[in-house]
Amino acid sequence: MTILSRPGPPHADPAWRGRVAACILLLAMLWPLLVWSEFKPWVLLDAQSLAATGLFLAAFFPPAHSADFLLLMAEAAWQTVAMATAGMTLALAGAIPLTLVATDRLSVSRLSGRMRWQARLVRQCARWWLVVLRSVPELVWALLFVRIAGLGPTAGVLAIALTYCGMLGKVYAEIIESSDPHATESLLRNGSGRLAALFYGALPESASELVSYTVYRWECAIRGSVVMGFVGAGGLGQRMDESMKMLAGGEVATMLIIFILLVAAADWVSRFLRARLA
Repeated sequence: MTILSRPGPPHADPAWRGRVAACILLLAMLWPLLVWSEFKPWVLLDAQSLAATGLFLAAFFPPAHSADFLLLMAEAAWQTVAMATAGMTLALAGAIPLTLVATDRLSVSRLSGRMRWQARLVRQCARWWLVVLRSVPELVWALLFVRIAGLGPTAGVLAIALTYCGMLGKVYAEIIESSDPHATESLLRNGSGRLAALFYGALPESASELVSYTVYRWECAIRGSVVMGFVGAGGLGQRMDESMKMLAGGEVATMLIIFILLVAAADWVSRFLRARLA
């Protein structure tokens, strides 16, 4: 006769006290931050706020769909994509050389065991320059360039180029540093140049991650181009600013739909490229 034993009580999580203490500590730190930032989400549930929200959303329907307006929006959307693509191209032109300089993995003197102080100083200067470039938001750069170059996409292209050069250079260097060093070091030890070691050693190891991040930044550049349009940098943002000032909710709704389609297209491009590199 077989006697079935009852399952015992489930074992308690041995680390539950630490997790609870961490949550309490996090909440204790978060609460004063919410108070100091004057975060009051209950204001959205006020009767006056709900009425204003209803009127604002009601103006979105139906979206504007006249032929002349859609043609104008197609031109503005193309200008937005062109602004983001041109800015990203300039950013890549600056980020790739800075990546070569800032990455320790591509240092020839480091192969001997210790990097020379001159090379270390040059790399540190390149990292500081990347910090300077990405510390200033593209919207601030756009405001500056609108004053210098006037209204139009030129200010947006230059703003994207400077900010995204700093972002791409930093992340590219980190991706290469975290990749398998065997191929890169073998090329450098056998007399290869740093550029060849980058293209034939580091890039094949981390191509998928680099492409994914680059396309993601291109998607961010499209979003940033729309925001910079509010300060006069052209594209969909400038058209949206004009429509919002005229309280044309239907036009704004159409622009939002176009913007969503642009971001969805950028996401499709990212998935397509990752699949080709897999």
